[in-house]
Amino acid sequence: MTFSIVGHCPKTDMAGVAITTSSICVGSRCPHVLAGAGAVTTQNVTDPSIGPEVLAQLAAGATADTALAAVMADRPHSDYRQVALVDLAGNIAHFTGDNILGTNAVATGVGCIAAGNLLASEAVPAAMVTSFAAGAGLHLAERLLTALQVGIDAGGEVGPTYSAALLVAHCNSWPLVDLRVDWTEECPGLVLRRLWDAYEPQIQAYNLRALDPAAAPSYGVAGDE
Repeated sequence: MTFSIVGHCPKTDMAGVAITTSSICVGSRCPHVLAGAGAVTTQNVTDPSIGPEVLAQLAAGATADTALAAVMADRPHSDYRQVALVDLAGNIAHFTGDNILGTNAVATGVGCIAAGNLLASEAVPAAMVTSFAAGAGLHLAERLLTALQVGIDAGGEVGPTYSAALLVAHCNSWPLVDLRVDWTEECPGLVLRRLWDAYEPQIQAYNLRALDPAAAPSYGVAGDE
């Protein structure tokens, strides 16, 4: 009941996930990122523990393939899981169990992987990967978000989606981008786009406030002189 794209930017070493689904609060369960490691999504019948375990393997030096194999080997209920990831060398890996819901598909590209289940068409992930490749040079969050919307426009899930998330790690212990639409009756991809358009000009200010508050711009809120 979910589709997503996971990608890496070799110029910046950012890694991230854009994802949408028909259930509530997808951002709380499925996408995971870690600076110095990579990005992973765990979806279908979700086991949220898979993402942090994969990222811990990547942070310890494992490649995408070996990290995924270590986490999924003999794992209970793995036949219900769909996992996709990228490491900071741009290597990708994926796992799709035998009990995945509906039409499911995976497509891979340079430094990216798209995966989904309960899809309207097996062509949806391929359309997302094509979009990601065409966005080389753009901010990784922009590439991921645009690719997600292309997937939605290509048919997306069989039914409507209601939540979405955009998560990107860079060089700090906290995500560079962490935007979520937990529930909307609108297209969640379009709502997520509005959030990104509002947040993108403020990214550096928020990071500077964390790293060097004295050098950061004013907060721009009532009472801040």
